[in-house]
Amino acid sequence: MKTKLIALFLLAGSCMFAGVHVAVGVGVGVLGYYVAPPPPPPPPAVAYVPPAPGPGFVWTAGYWSPVGARYVWRPGYWARPPYAHAYWVGPRYERGRYYYGHWR
Repeated sequence: MKTKLIALFLLAGSCMFAGVHVAVGVGVGVLGYYVAPPPPPPPPAVAYVPPAPGPGFVWTAGYWSPVGARYVWRPGYWARPPYAHAYWVGPRYERGRYYYGHWR
């Protein structure tokens, strides 16, 4: 009985510190449409690509990835396609919008 009572007090005490979080996002842009700045140009091409770790791996070239209001360079890497005959479509920036890379 004592262990159940202690467990109940610990559970009730831990719930006391839990809080409710509410977040509201407001987009700022041109006429309700956010125009992202273009990513910087890619760094100079590097001729070295490490050898594949095994058969069936595909080289994914490096790309700029948006993180908040800035871009971060993600270096290239070897990846295994998620299913047969899949190919990597690299990320791109078109008409003010950034499209993430994906497997197709």
